[in-house]
Amino acid sequence: QVQLVESGGGLVQPGGSLRLSCTASGDIFSITTMGWYRQAPGKERELVARFTSHITATYADSAEGRFTISRDNAKNTVYLQMNSLKPEDTAVYYCNLNDGLSIYWGQGTRVTVSS
Repeated sequence: QVQLVESGGGLVQPGGSLRLSCTASGDIFSITTMGWYRQAPGKERELVARFTSHITATYADSAEGRFTISRDNAKNTVYLQMNSLKPEDTAVYYCNLNDGLSIYWGQGTRVTVSS
């Protein structure tokens, strides 16, 4: 089993920044993808950014240029630096890990962008 623990959400004003963290623990044998999804009220969960095989970073169009995903392989941790936040970024952000056999989700961390 793999556990994902997220942190870093909160309330921020438009134009502000937040940094999310996700640490994976447990029986991690390999990582195919690891990254961030989000789900806004009334909408489906969508990809924000992720690493593929710890190498290639992929971003949603809405995140490109404003968000940066990074990683610390030694700590099995990924980060999402979110800048220039907009009200439409308001959502619950979920960490996701695919080890090639199973897909794991964190409990989610809420991000609210509002003045």
